[in-house]
Amino acid sequence: MGSVSPSYRGHRYPVEIIAHCVWLCFRFPLSFREVEELMLERRVIVSRETVRRWCPKFGQAYADALRRRQPRPGDKWHLDEVFIKINCEQKYLWRVVDQDGDVLDILVQNRRDAAAARRFFRRLMTTRAGCREWSSPTSTAPTRD
Repeated sequence: MGSVSPSYRGHRYPVEIIAHCVWLCFRFPLSFREVEELMLERRVIVSRETVRRWCPKFGQAYADALRRRQPRPGDKWHLDEVFIKINCEQKYLWRVVDQDGDVLDILVQNRRDAAAARRFFRRLMTTRAGCREWSSPTSTAPTRD
């Protein structure tokens, strides 16, 4: 699939209406019928079948544009461990946080497993940052003389 945006030529509705319908479908867990009803409240008559056809055609272009607009994570990350209670049971929450304090991803475990947390962090580094190798912070920490 190319990076060429789909053409709006030959469509009955303006670009803004198509964009809004597709955005509603992908942003919120709405059915095509619910999108049709929401557009009817705005005095725009569009059938759910038309919305269903628009979603595969224009949805990927909108998703790509939103992904490009997302802020990039900082270049320094750390793994944070938090103890939480869910349904009166203690859980272990591992978070990957960047230098600005933005949470990049989370992992919840029933029991404390540091090796699984390191694998989680390493997988995130390879997918989000493009790093191939990662070493444990304890092995690369500077020593005091």
